[in-house]
Amino acid sequence: QVQLVESGGGLVQPGGSLRLTCEASGSIFKIYSMGWYRQAPGKQRELVAGISSYGTTNYADSVKDRFTISGDTAKRTMYLQMNSLKPEDTAVYYCNADIFIDVRGDYWGQGTQVTVSS
Repeated sequence: QVQLVESGGGLVQPGGSLRLTCEASGSIFKIYSMGWYRQAPGKQRELVAGISSYGTTNYADSVKDRFTISGDTAKRTMYLQMNSLKPEDTAVYYCNADIFIDVRGDYWGQGTQVTVSS
């Protein structure tokens, strides 16, 4: 079994910062990539940022230059540093990982709420 656990969400004022953490546990043979997604009320879930096992990263245009993804798939940990937060960043943020156990599969965390409001 695999578990992805997010932490670090909360309420922050516009312009503020938050740091999200995702930790993977279980009988994991290899993590190919990890990523952060978010879903705002009434909207589809969207990719925020991703990181591969080689350390390459990618970002949604809406968060470039404000958010930074980091981590180490070998250590099963990923972070999302979010700066200059805007009300439109309000969403539930989900950790996602492409993991090989005995077969390769896509796994999700339960999500953590991020609310940007004054």
